[in-house]
Order: sequence, then structure tokens, then C-alpha cells
Amino acid sequence: MSWFEAFILGIVQGMTEFLPISSSAHLRLTAAFAGWEDPGAAFTAVTQIGTEAAVLIYFRKDIARIISAWCRSLVSKEMRRDHDAQLGWLVIVGSIPIGVLGLTFKEQIEGPFRDLRLIATTLIGLGIVLGIADRLAARDSQGRRHRAARQGKTLESLTVRDGLLYGMAQSLALVPGVSRSGATISGGLFMGYTREAAARYSFLLAIPAVLASGLFELTEIGEGHVSWGPTVFATVLAFLIAYAVISWFMKFISTRSFMPFVIYRILLGILIFALIGAGVLSPHEAESAG
Repeated sequence: MSWFEAFILGIVQGMTEFLPISSSAHLRLTAAFAGWEDPGAAFTAVTQIGTEAAVLIYFRKDIARIISAWCRSLVSKEMRRDHDAQLGWLVIVGSIPIGVLGLTFKEQIEGPFRDLRLIATTLIGLGIVLGIADRLAARDSQGRRHRAARQGKTLESLTVRDGLLYGMAQSLALVPGVSRSGATISGGLFMGYTREAAARYSFLLAIPAVLASGLFELTEIGEGHVSWGPTVFATVLAFLIAYAVISWFMKFISTRSFMPFVIYRILLGILIFALIGAGVLSPHEAESAG
């Protein structure tokens, strides 16, 4: 991998990680459209450490409060009723599905799941799901349906059941094209949470999974065409851009819907199918041999 490729891929990773459009799909597609070799699942996982560092800084006060309360709950029964302590446990519980499935399907994630036809399918499929969830959330907030849940649920309403359902939704992101934030936010909206609450928990829930995945894949860097220097460069660049994107995204969803992302996902998926059908792209375009 050249430094220029790392520069472009770092920008793509930082811009797309927290938007519901799938960063892993965009890294794969960027390489395919540019005629570069697929950066691979390991590169994606490691550069996500950079974007997750942006989450740690942006939500530092929330994270510090949650960790403090969780640690105190280990020795204090009274603290176990504290919302922040419970949220810490729910993040752990919600991280179990993606951890188990990630290890179980590691070979598929690094191989067959990177087929451009599957990516196009998941872009369109999750786009439709996100669109339906967003419309239902909008109707609820306007009081047209389920008037008792007009304002939507906040994170104070989070239960073990909901935490596990969030975790199952997050595990779908193991398939490129699904989008971690897109899947978890959709799940949250279907469960009646507000856009802001669904997005906030999505970001918090991703921390253990992303950091664990990135650290696990560190040993894979340097074995193929992806070397350490460009990977570190792309990771730092992704961090800088991701921080700005988080700030913008949280403000955006407080007043706007997810429909622009829904339309983008569907159009991109259709474009990929059209290019494959026309023979311009191969389903395994620029795919890494390893």
C-alpha cells in the first residue's frame, strides 16, 4: 500500500465510520474503483481504532462517568441501581454477540463477505430498513401513532433485553455494507428510542467491539501488501476527521432525518449492481489474495 492510498483510505474511514453508510464497504469500494488492491479486513479494523479514539475523546465525560459508576458498582450494592453503572453493564452485555460471531465467522469476514454483490445487497437492504425505522420514529415523535411514546425512549429506559437486541443489531455490521451505526440505530428506532439516544448508545456500544477487533487484527498488519507506516498514517488521519464528523452528525440528527443516507445507500447499491452487470466491475475487483 502506498502512502497516497493510505491518505485517501484514511479520509474515507474517518468520514464514513459514524455515518450509517458503512465504512468497511466504502474502503472496499474505494480500492475497487481506484484499481488498488483491497486493503482487507485487518486494515479496516486497525484504522477503526483511530475513529474509536475520536469517540473516546468526544464522549469522554460520559465514558468517565460510566466507568467510574461501573467500577463502584462492583463493590457497592447501592451503586448497582445507578443508571451509569447499569449502562456500563449493558455495554458489556451488548458487546457479546459481535464478539462471538466475529470470531466464529472470521474467515468469511475476510473472504466471501467482501464480494461486491453482497456489499451492494446489504447497502440497499439496510438502507430500506433504516428508512422504515426512521419514518416510524418520525411518526411517533409527531404523535400520529403510539401517542404514549411521543417523545421516544432515552437511554434511561435501556434494559438488558434492549441491550442484547442492540448487540445483535451491531453484529450485522460484520458484513461489509451493513454499517455498525446504521444497524444499531435502526434497531434502536424500532425499539422506540429517539434518534439521539439510538446514536449515542450506538457509539458507546461500539467502543469495546472496535478496540478489541483492532487489537486482535494488529498481528495481520505487515504480512501482506499493507505495511505498518501507511496503516498508522491512515489511522491518525481517520481519527482527526472522525472527531469532526461525530460533532456534525450528532447535531444533524437532532433536527434532521436519516433519509439522505437511505437514498445514498440505495443509489450506491444500484450503481454497483449496474457496473457489475455491465462488466465494468468484477464482484471480486481488486480483492486481496490473502
